Parts: sequence; structure tokens; C-alpha cells
Amino acid sequence: MTLAESARARTRAAITSEIVAAARRQLDRYGPAGLSLRGVAREVGMVSSAVYRYFASRDELLTALIVESYDSLGAAAEERAAATVGLAPRRRWVEVALSVRAWAIAHPHDYALLYGTPVPGYRAPEATVVPGVRVSLALVSVVADAAAAGRLVPRPPLALSAALRADVAALRGLVAGFEQVDEATVVRALAAWSQLFGLVSFELFGQTRGAVTAHEDLLVATAAVQADAIGLAG
Repeated sequence: MTLAESARARTRAAITSEIVAAARRQLDRYGPAGLSLRGVAREVGMVSSAVYRYFASRDELLTALIVESYDSLGAAAEERAAATVGLAPRRRWVEVALSVRAWAIAHPHDYALLYGTPVPGYRAPEATVVPGVRVSLALVSVVADAAAAGRLVPRPPLALSAALRADVAALRGLVAGFEQVDEATVVRALAAWSQLFGLVSFELFGQTRGAVTAHEDLLVATAAVQADAIGLAG
């Protein structure tokens, strides 16, 4: 790459970053459905046609926001999983769950973009898949590590359909060491994962108003129950 090409690449990266930052501010103000390239263009002082040179459509810009948000959430969960390697599996699960909630509280609009009401007319492309599973894999890694260390407490087997067993078989190949985890434990981990995000969503979207005030304590207690159900030794 020549110096001129390198300079152009840096300029493009800087403008792209500025557009994404403006789009995120619009997201905070108007929600995903209110995001528009014209509005973003006005905020960064560009004509609409110039913004289209960086993002071909609103959906492409929305995808960039989604990927960035998934990566941010995934990184937070991964960092907590890595920082707690020396702790008991049960405690690690609770700590990673807390990191998910902390990220959601700090980034409510981004969380709503990922897990809230779908944006009308938008269909997430394949580019969102890998970033989207980072947080799930961070949680799964706690289970896989516990299995590798012989710290999974045996739990009763579950009767699974052939279709669900096929799904479980595919999931067991996603994380190193997860193939050692039995089918019933994988299903229990999936149930815990969905319950965790359901609880965080209930808090952020006001579904527990009038019923719960100690939200963090509830999440800790729930995550501990989940860990026990999975069989994570503590």
C-alpha cells in the first residue's frame, strides 16, 4: 500500500467511525426505527449522497451498529470469563452473568437494538452471526472448562427429541471441550442462557416494575440457581 493509499484508508476509517458514532446518537434519541441516513448526514455535516459512499443503505448502517454492539457485549463477557478462571465454576457463571447485566445497564439502547423489538423491514445478515454468539460462547466456556476439570456435578438425564439432539450435537462442536458435556447439561445451559437474557430484558424494559427493586440481587440469585441446575460445582 502506498502512502497515498494509506492516507485515504485512514481518512475513510475516520469518517466511517464518525458516521457510526452519529448513528448511535440517533439510535439513542429515536430508536432503531427512527434511524435514517439523511439524519445521520445532517449530524456529521455531509450531504446524503456522500454518506451513501460509506453505507449503501440504512440497513447496512444498522448492521454496523449491531455488529459493534454484539462485539462490545461479547468482549465484556469474554473478559469476565477469562478473569475468573481460577474461581469455582458456579461463581464464574454468576460473574459472567453479572457482566452481561452490567453491559446492558451501561448500554440500554444498544441492548434494545440487539434484544428488543425487531426493526420493521430489517433482516439481520450473516455478518451478525459470529459477533452475536460471542456472549453465548463465553457462558458456554464456563461449562466446558468445568467439564474439563471434572467439576460438573451429575444431573438426571432428560428425554430429548431426535431434532433437539441434532441441535445439541451441533452446539457441542462450537467450543473446545464442550464435546465432553452430556446432552442434558447442554440443554440446561441453553435454558439458563435464555433465562439470563429474559431477566435482563425484563429489568431494562420495565417488566418487573412494582415487583422487584433489588435487580442485581435477583440476577445473582437466579444465576446461582442456574449454575446449580447445570451442575457447576461451587
